[in-house]
Amino acid sequence: MTSPTATSAMEPDLTTAAEHLAAREELRRREPVFHHPEFGTTRADFERMTDEAFWEVGASGRRYSREYVLAVLEERGRSPTDEKWEVRDFHCAEIAAGNYLVTYTLRQEERLTRRASIWRRTAAGWKIVFHQGTVVADSSPAPAPCA
Repeated sequence: MTSPTATSAMEPDLTTAAEHLAAREELRRREPVFHHPEFGTTRADFERMTDEAFWEVGASGRRYSREYVLAVLEERGRSPTDEKWEVRDFHCAEIAAGNYLVTYTLRQEERLTRRASIWRRTAAGWKIVFHQGTVVADSSPAPAPCA
């Protein structure tokens, strides 16, 4: 069993730097991505929100193209649902000028996932470049990485 001290050392520091707090709050309002009607609900809205190079890795591990994601969103829009999701551990880091990595934990009823998105600030507003969701199979401490 891993001690609390070892677990604390294993987890990354998810403190957002003071100079990125405004970007964090702007992006926090946009995540989970594609689930905020105030930013749009149509295919055209989602096209404006995504970078042309956008792609994602789903919780299944499958890769999805921008075109595929847009088609799924368009279909989902025909039968909207009222999902209750809880976002926590939201973190934002600038990884290049105007490009931000956001990470968070998402609880969807019994499903727990870790999410990561890369966003770019453009003259036209925020555009998402990449997104990944990973199911948390077990919330106990993980063994050491195999790197």
